[in-house]
Amino acid sequence: MIAADTDLVGMRKMIKGREHEISPHLVDLLMRPWTAEDFTDADRQRKAMCNKMWRFMANFDLLLTPTLAVPPFPVHMQGPEIIEGRMVRSADWLCFTFPANLTGQPAASVPAGFTTDSLPVGLQIIGRHLDDRTVLRASGAFERARPWAHRWPALLDALGL
Repeated sequence: MIAADTDLVGMRKMIKGREHEISPHLVDLLMRPWTAEDFTDADRQRKAMCNKMWRFMANFDLLLTPTLAVPPFPVHMQGPEIIEGRMVRSADWLCFTFPANLTGQPAASVPAGFTTDSLPVGLQIIGRHLDDRTVLRASGAFERARPWAHRWPALLDALGL
């Protein structure tokens, strides 16, 4: 779906000769020889996922998940290779955000706490299609119940930020 919404010709021209400066997964995405069937199959699968999500959310006002499957990891790392002791694909750390992003559900990520290393952890609040109001109200209610604006990761304090 990302490739279908991308100016592949323009992006390919832009990275020509600079491939070594760009994340390998992005180069692979742009240089893959995409077919019309790749795009139509992806669109069909996205529509099926939208229908499944609509049926699921008909029974619930909100879906609460962690924002990410792992705590923050080092900058310039595409994603962890191991989660909970299991080898995973480099994008699996985003598994909780994919459904909302793919289906267009309104969603918010709110600070939910910190790891033992003082790194932030998020709570994702997903609502029914077009029900942004409920997501925003739930986000505000969570912040009132667990105020966080006064808390900052120790890393920022150490940097004097």
